[in-house]
Amino acid sequence: MEPALESLLELAYSDAVERVDETDETRTRILDAAYTQFSKTGIQRSTMEDVARRAGVSRITVYRRFPGKDVLVEQVVRREFRRYFDRFLADIEQADTVAERVVLGFVSSLRAIRGNPLIGGLLDVEPDLLMASMIGDGGRTLATVRAFVAGQLKQEQAAGNVSRKLDVDLAAELMVRVSTSFLLIPSQVVDVDDDEQLAAVARRFLVPLLELRD
Repeated sequence: MEPALESLLELAYSDAVERVDETDETRTRILDAAYTQFSKTGIQRSTMEDVARRAGVSRITVYRRFPGKDVLVEQVVRREFRRYFDRFLADIEQADTVAERVVLGFVSSLRAIRGNPLIGGLLDVEPDLLMASMIGDGGRTLATVRAFVAGQLKQEQAAGNVSRKLDVDLAAELMVRVSTSFLLIPSQVVDVDDDEQLAAVARRFLVPLLELRD
């Protein structure tokens, strides 16, 4: 049974906010090996034995820390999403204005996901695993990401950077849906690997969604 992606996103975000750190070196070694194995071969074709061999440990050692493949997959994906949130939060901290944070957040999100050998690679190698979770779960995954973005916008409201009349949930919904469409559906107009083009799209179409304070 595959882990619920929306739960992984929520847990990963909590990990990022709480600055969770890995202290078990063997566990980290196994996660690193699993990440490489899944990225190169795909999740479905990889076995616990493959991961143990790549990590240089016994199969028993792997099972002691991860009772089954589902658990291992969940922990690897959770760690990658945590790293995504870490990168996202670090990127937007560099911006001086809410408009710049929206632009950086949009570009950072697409770059991080598409550039990740595991998460982004699933779209090419095993698209059914990721796409089914993102668009076939009744909207729960999008709702989780929307809640994250809305939380950032609420902080901007509290700081007086955007109007208190702004419907942050609706604005976040539109931003997430635009990002998801670029992620899942190839564009014939915008080069999603070109940060400058993505930034231009965000400035022209996403920033105006916000009612910025003068």
